[in-house]
Amino acid sequence: MPVLCTAVAAHDEETVRALLRAGSRPDTTGAQGLPVLCTAVAAFAHRITEALVEAGADPDRVLPDGTTPLLRAVEGGSPATVTALLWSRDLQEPELRLAQPERERLLAAARHWYGTGAEAELRRRTGDAGPARTSTVGDEWCEVEQITLGGRTVRAGHGAVLTTLESVFAAPAPLTELVARAVRHPDPRHVDWAASRAELGARLDEGARELVTALHRHTSAAHRRFAADCLASWQSGLNRAAYPHHEEDRDLLAAWAETETDPEALAEVLWALAENEEEHPRLEALGLRYADHPDPRVRRKATDCLWWHDRPLTAGATSALRALTQDPDDEVRFDAARILLGEEGGTPDELRAVVRDLVRDPHSPVRGAAAEALAESDDRTADATALLLAVLDSDDRIVRLIGAYGLALRDDPYTPQAYARVEELGPIYRPDHRANAFEDWRRRNEPPV
Repeated sequence: MPVLCTAVAAHDEETVRALLRAGSRPDTTGAQGLPVLCTAVAAFAHRITEALVEAGADPDRVLPDGTTPLLRAVEGGSPATVTALLWSRDLQEPELRLAQPERERLLAAARHWYGTGAEAELRRRTGDAGPARTSTVGDEWCEVEQITLGGRTVRAGHGAVLTTLESVFAAPAPLTELVARAVRHPDPRHVDWAASRAELGARLDEGARELVTALHRHTSAAHRRFAADCLASWQSGLNRAAYPHHEEDRDLLAAWAETETDPEALAEVLWALAENEEEHPRLEALGLRYADHPDPRVRRKATDCLWWHDRPLTAGATSALRALTQDPDDEVRFDAARILLGEEGGTPDELRAVVRDLVRDPHSPVRGAAAEALAESDDRTADATALLLAVLDSDDRIVRLIGAYGLALRDDPYTPQAYARVEELGPIYRPDHRANAFEDWRRRNEPPV
């Protein structure tokens, strides 16, 4: 088997790119006589897919069974992989290079898989009546279900794929359909949700804002959460020239926060207010109101409402944050301690102890964030150094990198071995300030050659 095929099958992006730079043919034939691009598509390896297409692999090549790599990606349900095949720096735009019949075939495939459901269509195609194996996986910046049945694996991102194709091929879905696709998987991290949010943001001149703001009165909490998420996205991602509704939206969110009863929706509303580019006059009052809410998801976002980047903490906010450093929820404790440390609003030793205890707990969901805060802090205690050494035993490569980074910042002599421990779990990708810290350590601590 050609070396390029082996590297693609191993999901080794670095080697794939090196081989392509060295002259390996991107249309190399791999397993079953298919181009190696199909191997990458079947594995949902979107970065490798992107590299192959950039090097000249043809996403529209007609295969022996009449499909194309792009059609296979559409049926596979990974939006990231589809995107890698639609656009490349040397490819003509998809709406120009693909003939109308091929566009219609791609749209029909996406609609069919979305309408039928990924698992149901997989059962129909494989004839397997047994249990499917389902897991949630990352798909570029989002998440999606991955389903394996009868020896085939697909991802259930066909809603996002369909939304993308409709936009590219000028066949846009009704705005209400985009909302329906989002709330079918009521999770802001899901690819379908994210694609609908982005598409609605691109169609504000068609009434998308009016539709979304009306959802804050919807009987479904999922619809209300989606509305809050859209407003947060538009507030942070669109300037006033493109979106002149910032102040109006802030007022809507503040009033909405007073009456929202669903904890998840309320957390989204508070987050949308806290992430705004301008502080609402009611922001801190809402943070104080919900600082002792029984649901930790609400308390996490209430914590963010208690401070603002360009003013000192008030006495009331400082008192509430001090209390929240004793909260039973790890994320609430960490955020409260982080804010107080940044504002010098509490006793530093006590606050540093909160951070160190979270780093000490290998099961804490905020261990990585706490470790990074510890690494970059001025905490030079022996306990802090010991904890940075301890995280080098983590099974998470990024957590190990954070530990090595903290040691480098402290000019610790174990730094070279620490970075070697990181590489035991995989290569260190650059650019990354945490990786670059090793070179800075060398300049300070090793004699010039």
